Amino acid sequence: MNQTTKAVIFDFDGTIIDTETAWYTAFRDAYKEHGVDLSLDMYSGCIGTSLHRFNPYEYLMTDLGLPIDKAEFRDAVHLRHARLMEREAIRPGVQSYLDEARRQGMRIGLASSSKREWVVKFLAQLGLLDYFEVIRTADDVEQVKPHPALYLQTMEALGVQPEETVAIEDSPNGAKAAHAAGIRCVVAPNAITRGLEFGPCTHLADSLEQIDFNRHVLI
Repeated sequence: MNQTTKAVIFDFDGTIIDTETAWYTAFRDAYKEHGVDLSLDMYSGCIGTSLHRFNPYEYLMTDLGLPIDKAEFRDAVHLRHARLMEREAIRPGVQSYLDEARRQGMRIGLASSSKREWVVKFLAQLGLLDYFEVIRTADDVEQVKPHPALYLQTMEALGVQPEETVAIEDSPNGAKAAHAAGIRCVVAPNAITRGLEFGPCTHLADSLEQIDFNRHVLI
């Protein structure tokens, strides 16, 4: 392998499988049952990061003061999400990226702001778990994206430098984290993040199928 890129680090939610659209739909429909519209602009505050900026589980109760049982609301949203996810598959281009990275002898990692249990469950169901040498999640850091800690930890575990690494992301917070870690970033937004404002990134397209691996990853 003579190219400078030695490692590729994937985000999970919205990048490998589109969990984000299902989450937004589940919350939006649950909010409607309580007579509240949940705009994408408001919801985008929690995409690809923690719930500190906007917590969709608590907003109806804490901000609007609605008499809703938090546990029952959470269970209802999770049930909606689970049903929606039954129809979701790996996002276009992800499998070919993983196969090509493995064929090229690249190190493959994953950096996610979600909990490890959540990530590993889906990767195992999708048959993708064995592709990843290193997985770092919210369980491993004090600050998730857009802080660069997840990427920095993943690179350290893979034994690579920022200039040898490319990140695969779908959200502005993820792209900011990669940029802060000094990593080139290829962005393929999903249906929910497509309309958001992205900062610096190496390449941006609707799908990884539209981003040539050899041109934009193997540099």
